Amino acid sequence: MARQASKPALLFSGSDWDFKTLSRAYDAIEAIALEELHLDIYPVQMEIISSQQMLDAYSSIGMPLMYRHWSFGKHFLHHDLLYRKGGRGLAYELVINSNPCIVYLMEENTMALQALVTAHAALGHNHFFKNNHLFRQWTDAGAILSYLDFAKGYIARCEERHGLAAVEAVLDSAHALMEQGVFRYRRPPKLSSERQREGLRERLEYEERSYNDLWRTLPASHEAGKTGEKDESLAERKKSLNLPEENLLYFLEKNSLVLEPWQREIVRIVRIIAQYFYPQRQTQVMNEGCATFVHHTLMNLLFDRGLIGEGAMLEILRNHSNVVFQPGFDDPRFSGINPYALGLDMMQDIRRISTEPTAEDRDWFPDIAGRGDWRETLLEAWADHRDESFIRQYLSPTLIRKWRLFALADRADEPHLEVASIHNERGYEKIRSALAHSYDVGANRPDIQIVDVDLRGDRQLRLQHKVKAGILLEEGSRDATLRHIRSLWGYEVSLAAVDAETGATLHERSTREIVE
Repeated sequence: MARQASKPALLFSGSDWDFKTLSRAYDAIEAIALEELHLDIYPVQMEIISSQQMLDAYSSIGMPLMYRHWSFGKHFLHHDLLYRKGGRGLAYELVINSNPCIVYLMEENTMALQALVTAHAALGHNHFFKNNHLFRQWTDAGAILSYLDFAKGYIARCEERHGLAAVEAVLDSAHALMEQGVFRYRRPPKLSSERQREGLRERLEYEERSYNDLWRTLPASHEAGKTGEKDESLAERKKSLNLPEENLLYFLEKNSLVLEPWQREIVRIVRIIAQYFYPQRQTQVMNEGCATFVHHTLMNLLFDRGLIGEGAMLEILRNHSNVVFQPGFDDPRFSGINPYALGLDMMQDIRRISTEPTAEDRDWFPDIAGRGDWRETLLEAWADHRDESFIRQYLSPTLIRKWRLFALADRADEPHLEVASIHNERGYEKIRSALAHSYDVGANRPDIQIVDVDLRGDRQLRLQHKVKAGILLEEGSRDATLRHIRSLWGYEVSLAAVDAETGATLHERSTREIVE
């Protein structure tokens, strides 16, 4: 008489957890993720934190090591107030793009929720961080933690030596320029090693010891005067300074005439941190969609194999549904398209197109329709795309109909909006293109570049804003930012708004005109 196959033991039962249970659940989840989804991940380091520690991580932009600044305390108080009054919940987890990949889990989570967020962060986000080309080319996961440790210690030493107010003044101005302190079109240099940073610290200390302000009072030599008499052409000037320059912090760090060595290093620290977060702004839909697809797939596989019970699965589905909930446009909770929902739907749609395509799918996606190997298609998409290109290539008419998407024409010179495209045969391509364009960071961030500065003349730093669709900068923030640029540059700064299509100058603003 044949024996009946025994049912596998549950990974956990009940809501309580301990570290042994967490380890057992992680091992099971990781095995399925690597063997069946073919994920490729960094080693994982999981940390258990309290709600107070999560709020602290919120305030310091989610990094485990961070220098001190008053704005972080302000953010902490803001999030703490909302949390205590019930206006906002906390994230179930926090994941760091580093090697090893650090995952913070909330100690208040139930065991079912811990399993869910482990699959979401430790496997889904981890794979995306390691394999997406933007993160591979533009960030250095292996060096970021040691660099943050260096930055924290360096700024603390600057505060002891130069005073808290002097350091905060530099940080305030550098933080104001973080949005314009990234390389968008050329790859930034790799982070220096610990040995190189130690050598840099020693060099900066030597420069500060040997610096003598009396040198600035010496009159210019006769030969220098002769050299200065020869006018430098605009083309030569721009070539020597590599203008135009999109990265304002980089230009100020390298060319400011008033910054001391320690101030330049602080500007560089802020610039590197801004660059570290730049890929995340371009991949929110893909990153969250990848993690959500991974946790949804893994949790269902665990349930199908009898490794988690029905009660735990119901709790997991409830939390999953909360994450991917998309309010309607007329719902008070609506704040735009939920990246979790859109990303998950697109990845599940790719799976459908790969395995059960319709005739419409074969027309729109001949390369993947009926291919069968949806895993390989998703791995390629996760590696090769950012939000803009992913939507432009993979958003299907089926999803456009499901989401009831339509495109609005919003022109600055028209008093009303116009519905330009709806979800029909003629509108699919335009809707997909319009939605993809809305996720293009380069197209939707202000295009501000340094275009000229005469170091032998008035030394005025000239910036240019290319205005698209008639959208100008908000005056208050524009003037405040110009003041911050002037404090780092040391001389007057001007900003010209130029129409991107015609090249006509719309207006010009100088720090001379700004009332303090």
